[in-house]
Formats: sequence, structure tokens, C-alpha cells
Amino acid sequence: MTASDAYAKAGVDQGAADSAVAGLVRALGAINLERPSAQVPLPGHYASIIKFDETNGIAFSTDGVGTKLVVAEELGKFDTVGIDCVAMNVNDVICVGAEPLAMVDYIAVDKADPAVCEEIGVGLARGAELAGIEITGGELAQLGDLVRGVDVSGACIGRVALDAIIDGSAVEPGDVVIGLPSTGIHSNGYTLARSALEGIGLDEDPEGRLGRTLGEELLQPTQIYVKPIVALLRSEVEVRGLAHITSGGTENLLRLVADVGYEIDDPLPPQPIFELIQERGGVSEEEMSRVFNMGCGFCVVVPAEDENAALELLRAYYPEARRVGRATEGPRRIL
Repeated sequence: MTASDAYAKAGVDQGAADSAVAGLVRALGAINLERPSAQVPLPGHYASIIKFDETNGIAFSTDGVGTKLVVAEELGKFDTVGIDCVAMNVNDVICVGAEPLAMVDYIAVDKADPAVCEEIGVGLARGAELAGIEITGGELAQLGDLVRGVDVSGACIGRVALDAIIDGSAVEPGDVVIGLPSTGIHSNGYTLARSALEGIGLDEDPEGRLGRTLGEELLQPTQIYVKPIVALLRSEVEVRGLAHITSGGTENLLRLVADVGYEIDDPLPPQPIFELIQERGGVSEEEMSRVFNMGCGFCVVVPAEDENAALELLRAYYPEARRVGRATEGPRRIL
């Protein structure tokens, strides 16, 4: 199959989604405030920033768990999806150099089920602890006419000094890209994964390749990278770029501002689940790397002279962290 064929066949047309987002952006660009904008220009970045005063900014992000919730519903197990909701938001906020502070959640259901909502709350609380944030409120919407089952999303805010914003503009050719391992699929690409793995029971471990049941593998919570990245930002290391590797894979590095390319010559090893998806779904290598994180959930870009110091700090959290590539002279592409 050609790139994005398998994902589109499974029900997600990424090209159509990109066009839809472009339409939204055009419409929102017509907002007339009748006052100067307080927004810090970060087009295409992971989070948005509003100037709070002359020296401080507030970072915002919003995201959800996606169709990973279909797996949770099939297993009747909802106590980890709250971690995913927190992770997808806080991991974006730290990409601009901000420290996440708090979240609100939004849970949409066809019919309120106290037991399910409590399980979701258990995961949200655990995710908040892992990220070092508060969850200050939220909304439970009963939408039986629109929703079948449950959907979980949220929004996060963080703080950042305006002179400490990281947008990737400082990245230079020769800078080092450090990869931090994922815990598996995280919360992207589940429509393709479920399509590719159709016919395998969630209580099975096909050929013993996963080391646990498929259901357990698919519900592995998304890794939360806040504490090591905040520690790195507070260190003497010069952090020039931060990228949350979600849908889009390492091409997400191109969301950083600098006019450079990136060569990923020593990638982190993908977990067995990715090979299983590729085999069962007949998915091309190119599409796999565009849809999934392929074992690397987060990237940090630092000057070559700071590589050792950055690795020493990050390996205290992730022993498998390593240099996976480098920034190159343009054009802006991933090799």
C-alpha cells in the first residue's frame, strides 16, 4: 500500500483532517479583537502561549485519548485512560518550555455510569501525580444522541517566562537529537492498529510475541515526560528544541521553527506491537513511521557539546535514552 492508504482504509483520512484543520485556522484568523493580540506567534507548534504580562506567558493545550477508548470499552477497563488524557496534554505543553500547572477534563458519555467515571478518575489522578499538576475541575456531558460509549479529553495550562520559550528557532545544523522511549502505541493510530489486528483476541498473546495479552499491550498508558524535561530545563544544558512524537512520528521535529532538516540514523528500537501491526495490516514502513511513534515518544535537541550532560540527566529517568540523530543543513525534511 502507498503512504496513508492503510490508515485511510481503516477510517482515518489524514489528508482530509489536515484540510479541515486549515479551514478552522482560516476562520479563526478572522477574529477581530479590536485590540492588540496577546498571542505569541507559534504556528504549528505543540501548544499555544498567551502573554500574561510583560515577562510571563500562559501555555495552553487540549487533546483527548482517541479510539484507544474502544479497547477500554471492549475490556471493561477504564482505570488507565485518564493517564493517557493527562499525558497527551502535558507532553505538548512542555514542548514550548512551559511547566504544566493544571488541567480540566471533559468526559462525554451516552449515559452516566458511576463505576466507569470513577475508574476514569483513578487514571486522571494518577496521571496528575506523574505530571505534578492539579486537576481543578471538568465537565461530564450525557450525549446519548451523539455519543455511543465514552470519550475523554482535557485541556492543560502551564507557565513560561517569555524569554524562556522554546520554539526550536535556536536549533543549528550539528545539534544532537536525543530520543526518549515510548511505552508502546501511546494514544495515536488506534484506528489503524485495531483494523490491522482484527481477528486477534484481546486476551491472546499471538505467538508469545508481546509478553502479555494484546489487550494489556494496547492499554499501556502513554508515557508522561514532564518531570525529566522540567529537570532538564532547570539544568545548565541548553535545550534548543522539544518534540512530542505522536501521530506524524519523527516528522513532528519539523514543527520546530529552525530552517534545518533532521537525520535520524540510530532510532530507538520499536516494541514488538509495531511489527505485529505492520505484518497483519500490510502497512508500509513509511506509513508506520507517519502514524506511530515507533518506540520513541519524545525528542530533545541540544548542542553537541551538551549531549553528555543531557544524557546523564535523562538516563536517570530513562536508561534507554540515547542520541538518535542530528540536525542537518536544509531542506526541512527527515532522513
